[in-house]
Amino acid sequence: MRIVFMGTSSFAVPSLEKIHTSHHELIAVVTQPDRPRGRGKKTQASPVKEKAMEYGVEIYQPEKISSAEAVDKLCSYEPDLIVVASYGQIIPAEILDLPRYGCINVHASLLPKYRGAAPIQRAIMNGEKYTGITIMFMDEGLDTGDIIMQVPVAIAEDMDYGELENILAVKGSELLMDVIAILESGSMPRKQQNSQKASYAHMISKEEEKINWEWEADRIRNHIRALSPRPAAYTAIDGTRFKIFSTRLVDAKTEGVPGEILKITDDGFIVQTGKGCLEILEVQKAGKKKMPAREFLKGFPLEPGQRLD
Repeated sequence: MRIVFMGTSSFAVPSLEKIHTSHHELIAVVTQPDRPRGRGKKTQASPVKEKAMEYGVEIYQPEKISSAEAVDKLCSYEPDLIVVASYGQIIPAEILDLPRYGCINVHASLLPKYRGAAPIQRAIMNGEKYTGITIMFMDEGLDTGDIIMQVPVAIAEDMDYGELENILAVKGSELLMDVIAILESGSMPRKQQNSQKASYAHMISKEEEKINWEWEADRIRNHIRALSPRPAAYTAIDGTRFKIFSTRLVDAKTEGVPGEILKITDDGFIVQTGKGCLEILEVQKAGKKKMPAREFLKGFPLEPGQRLD
């Protein structure tokens, strides 16, 4: 089977790897243009492009996949199947209708829940115990296509976004190969989504990165998990901003105000929230490396009674 792969983020890399090592012909990889990334804002290739360069496969990076030039380019490949995983642009109908087996998408949720750009983060934020992978036929809607196969994945109590993304990426690549084998056999199982049960996982905004200490402890903990290790939730004290990556719920009856530091511990420090307390375990000050909170306190001492912004 002649396959064009479309993807950008690290989530898509295991699926690309599986296709490359299979008996199928990987004829081209389509990914987003190189963008400024990181603290220095240096132009960098996407994780998918970096992997495709290792394979020596043709790489195409259109600014807009809906442009006439991009559509013509995809047509020239004459693919049997287009596989999309975390690509980052809406695919136009002219491309969706191009391959004889269609366009299929590897999506990191159990659709119709968490359609959209940030399904992994939103599932963790909402305290979900399970999420999963859906492989679907793509249509012109936002993750509204017919479902081919799904697999559930448990979300452990202390799992953060980075850990869950890695697990889902591998599960997605495995399920993808099962689906391709089914399509190659001539079968096309499909199940229409129930739109009445749909929910949307909107992109994470800059405003959401700031911790709201008025929230209850469990909600803040889930929010921090969902943004760890990137982009990471942050707070500040006396004008100094720092990111928080890991916390622990503390069972304590206290009367502090939200954001107040209650106690310095062996592992970090305890903060009062709108309801309950959190022990801060892993942090990163601007311009510094991520470190255990106990190490952070050696160079940036805090005291009970101080309040986080």
